[in-house]
Amino acid sequence: MKPLTGILVVSVEQALAAPLCTARLADAGARVIKIERSEGDFARGYDKAAKGSSSYFAWTNQGKESIALNFREAEDAALLDRVLSQADVFIQNLAPGAMARAGFGSAELREKYPQLITVDITGYGESEAVSHLKAYDFLIQAEAGLTAISGGENELGRIGVSICDIGAGMTCHAAVLEALLRREKTGQGTAIAVSLFDVAADWMSVPLIHAEHGKGAPKRVGLRHPSMAPYGAFETSEGALTILSIQNEREWQRFCQEVLRSNTAGADPRFESNNSRVQNRDALEEMITAVSIQLTQQDFRDRLANANIAFGGVNSVDDLGGHPALRRRSVSTEGGETLDIPAAPIRWLEDDAAPVMASAPAIDQHGSAIRAEFA
Repeated sequence: MKPLTGILVVSVEQALAAPLCTARLADAGARVIKIERSEGDFARGYDKAAKGSSSYFAWTNQGKESIALNFREAEDAALLDRVLSQADVFIQNLAPGAMARAGFGSAELREKYPQLITVDITGYGESEAVSHLKAYDFLIQAEAGLTAISGGENELGRIGVSICDIGAGMTCHAAVLEALLRREKTGQGTAIAVSLFDVAADWMSVPLIHAEHGKGAPKRVGLRHPSMAPYGAFETSEGALTILSIQNEREWQRFCQEVLRSNTAGADPRFESNNSRVQNRDALEEMITAVSIQLTQQDFRDRLANANIAFGGVNSVDDLGGHPALRRRSVSTEGGETLDIPAAPIRWLEDDAAPVMASAPAIDQHGSAIRAEFA
């Protein structure tokens, strides 16, 4: 039996943060009823890369039930209320205040249904200073300073996936599990609020500490680590890049002897500690590149492996598709097409049950059945 079997989750959701959270809950066995507008979750139209369907929607909506409701109308509002009376979790990521204006705010629902766990996902929170701001992933990346420390030395960079949406969804998933455990002990639900900005700001703790208490925020350094060296990408004779990482002085000495095959580098005072190597990074990397550029990628990596030095390739997305560590699962789009996408990251190692191929729902696919069930 899956851990959330018997749990009913109702979600007024769109885009990515809330759908990712409820997708993980559905993976764990929860029944997820997705409330959509008549035109559907706008993420359905983001692209057509998933054999004619949206890649975002195919990824985060497997195994859910869809019903189209206009809960500003009395009949649909009454239906939503009946569903929520039996729900364990209610999640929404509309604009701040939208659900409260419709009569389904967290405070009202918690008073009406004490067992209910409510989750409100916003961009910046509910305070008057920021609640009016529209909040999409790239905007949050910029507002929270993520773009200030990402990219090359002379160019700001966006993180290449919707990292703030994804982080908010993961945070909400953890929060819901915590709330369910708390309810087991107390019998009471709770109200939870998560904002994309809070998640991004939490991730920015180390750069902010450096900015406010150290010697300034980390600079953009491209394929380098801002505070460790050598930790970055080095080119080999065919132009390939390999990232290597030195974590301590024992590794540094092994690296000098077995990879650089130098009897002097390990004793050079410019490189005697990580702080020294960071301060003299240009000279350090010039010394390493003088060796790596003379080797093939395979020879360089063989030396790193034999010295037990951590390394990794700078892969393309196509390379990911053939990576030996990549696990896949089969899913079905609302159009009935089958895709093999990356497997969910949580593995239950003692569960021998074969994964069941789930499908993303069409708009209002389960509307009639849900209306009949909660009549």
